[in-house]
Amino acid sequence: MSKTYDHHAIEAKWQAYWEEHRVFKATEDPTRPKFYCLDMFPYPSGSGLHVGHLEGYTATDIVSRYKRMRGFNVLHPMGWDAFGLPAEQYAVKTGIHPAITTAQNIAAFKRQMKRVGLSYDWDRELSTADPSYYRWTQWIFLKLFERGLAYVAEVPVNWCPALGTVLANEEIVDGRSEVGGFEVIRKPMRQWVLKITAYADRLLDDLKLVDWPASTLEMQKNWIGRSVGAEVEFPLVGIRGSIRVFTTRPDTLFGATYMVLAPEHPLVEVVTTPDRRAEVSAYREAAARKSDLQRQDLDKEKTGVFTGGYAVNPVNGARLPIWIADYVLMSYGTGAIMAVPAHDQRDWEFARRYKLPIREVIAGGDIEREAFVSVEKGTVVNSTTPDGSFSIDGLAPTDAIPKITAWLEAQGKGRKAVNYKLRDWLFSRQRYWGEPFPIIWVDGEPRPLPEEQLPLTLPETNNFKPPGTGESPLANLTDWVATMDPATGKPARRETNTMPQWAGSCWYYLRFIDPKNDRLLVDPAKERYWMPVDLYIGGSEHAVLHLLYARFWHKVLYDIGVVSTPEPFMKLVHQGTVLGEDNQKMSKSRGNVVSPDEMIDKFGADAVRLYEMFMGPLEAMKPWSTRGVEGITRFLDRVWRLVVGEDGGLSRAVVESEPSLDQKRLLHRTIKKVTEDIEELRLNTAIAQMMVFTNEMTKLDERPRSLLEPFVLLLSPFAPHLCEELWERLGHRPSLAREPWPSYDPALIVSERLTIPVQINGKLRSKIEVAADAAREEVIALARQDAKVREWLQGKEERNVIYVEKKLVNFVV
Repeated sequence: MSKTYDHHAIEAKWQAYWEEHRVFKATEDPTRPKFYCLDMFPYPSGSGLHVGHLEGYTATDIVSRYKRMRGFNVLHPMGWDAFGLPAEQYAVKTGIHPAITTAQNIAAFKRQMKRVGLSYDWDRELSTADPSYYRWTQWIFLKLFERGLAYVAEVPVNWCPALGTVLANEEIVDGRSEVGGFEVIRKPMRQWVLKITAYADRLLDDLKLVDWPASTLEMQKNWIGRSVGAEVEFPLVGIRGSIRVFTTRPDTLFGATYMVLAPEHPLVEVVTTPDRRAEVSAYREAAARKSDLQRQDLDKEKTGVFTGGYAVNPVNGARLPIWIADYVLMSYGTGAIMAVPAHDQRDWEFARRYKLPIREVIAGGDIEREAFVSVEKGTVVNSTTPDGSFSIDGLAPTDAIPKITAWLEAQGKGRKAVNYKLRDWLFSRQRYWGEPFPIIWVDGEPRPLPEEQLPLTLPETNNFKPPGTGESPLANLTDWVATMDPATGKPARRETNTMPQWAGSCWYYLRFIDPKNDRLLVDPAKERYWMPVDLYIGGSEHAVLHLLYARFWHKVLYDIGVVSTPEPFMKLVHQGTVLGEDNQKMSKSRGNVVSPDEMIDKFGADAVRLYEMFMGPLEAMKPWSTRGVEGITRFLDRVWRLVVGEDGGLSRAVVESEPSLDQKRLLHRTIKKVTEDIEELRLNTAIAQMMVFTNEMTKLDERPRSLLEPFVLLLSPFAPHLCEELWERLGHRPSLAREPWPSYDPALIVSERLTIPVQINGKLRSKIEVAADAAREEVIALARQDAKVREWLQGKEERNVIYVEKKLVNFVV
């Protein structure tokens, strides 16, 4: 008992206590500051959680426990993103209803989360597949429909014949479905679409309101892709009509030598001559089998087909051959480009391959060997109309752009325009396991269901296979599909598509605030108290779409008065990927998945929690090491022995005497370091400092209680089970969950600071700053946690550490 603690008994004891006493239940309290801490909730798959999933959950739990001790009213909830394609595909193979497998998976996830000691308010648990939840998802859709933000259109989609459904770009890998690896083609289909483009400017401008990683902000901006330029009309030769092109560089119009249409462009049929039709059709069919990501690959060889048609360059009257090429997307701009091969690398490669003209209009390039891409610094040349009435020759591009745009507008040949890469959101899926649309079709027109008829629940069925008509499996349920229009009594047909999985995850953070309200999506007073989310942690794979879609829905709800904040998530952090012990991404196929159950059985939940955070900076990618967990276990055993004696009672070394000045300084330095590190999510270095403190306390024959008690509180967010037990053994009533967080005395941490060089095998690799009176172990621990040093030490065997007091640390590897 004295050497180690019984983590099985202690963890079971305190998890039962927390649940019985509902220690982490959150209620609104206007007298206290709030802190809303949120995880990106998981899709409950059959494989359960692995240790990589626990990284973000552990980090939010540490912060939540810390904030409670700082006097904050903390909302820390958990739920399930429960609709989705994998459960439906499993149902197709086995005949087991998705609701059954989803419930089983949720139970497994919840059991694993409770074993880790995550301090969720389980009274607020929700599932996006629960009718009491998706009733409000349907309600939001009706609000979008009422405001003209939801409409039906025939649009090109990623269609997977084998799965019988439309797939998002993110559900496709190398041209095949992520689930099952089936072929995916592009084809036009009738789809529900949400008009997210109506919010493009606000989605862009309001990024200045949030504290997000710079890379995520950049990804959001690039996805929205706001560009200012001109729309230019290129008349067709021999055919009525024109090709409209958006360009950010109208100053290069005189350099356009050919046109390119996306293979899906409606004008392809119009401009293709009979002798070119067979080749054009074959190319279009091949392009339909590629994803947008494949088509945009900058490294791939550019291919295309001449249509036989021509357009007229509006600035000089030149006849421009019209080609189709899959590197032009219908989803960007107008689906057509003017090709200026002298000043665009992609156009240059295409022109060289097909021996098309290259005309320089910005001086300074080498058009024979490569495109002159850096067009901002040159001077415009060869840019005068044939009659000499207009010229931008000799101007810098920045001056030429507004001049030629004004001329195009005056001539009726173009106009100033703003373009977005962002496209309206395809919102239909041909699946059973999703939210039904609250829409009926009457005389070919969509009509909303009355709100009092919500939720429109999924009908029961044991046939999950799509009918083969491009509709969802719901189309098989003829008795459900056929209905009556409640407004007119006319026969009607239900919408058979379902919503995408994104729908439920767009707004779940709001329902956590008021999960059992059957009258409102969220009570306004509760929403005003808890929103916005103060800290949101989740994977970087959601850096674009989930965040963009959630922000869009939030802004719509803001406009109709449901929410009080323009943005939902104030601070965002992406945890890094935890790799397997082989330095590869964890996956069943590689056999390198590490189960948290196995680790907790062997080492205990507190050891797993601490190691998850000690591996390295939260945002960094790092490999799992079971040996590393063993090291953490030894640390926790040392903490146990600080307080507990050989007989299992309070150690005789725990005394009531006053600590020395140096001991006080160490404690207060530790309080300051751990406090600041939690606030900044530097959780690995907080642990390193607590290890230093433990090492120093272990050396003492007498350990003043006034040092140990604050330390137990500092460690408790990281190792809550152990610390609850130690707190009780130190004579306190359970639980420590809301004990005041220790504070430090600034006078006790004022000391000279030193800069210590850190070497690896005698070569300088970094420098660290330490207190002048820092102990050897503290300096070495801080050096080991330095990001640059960790990089040099990773994967190497450490043979020795040389410490020259106040001068140098040298790791011999």
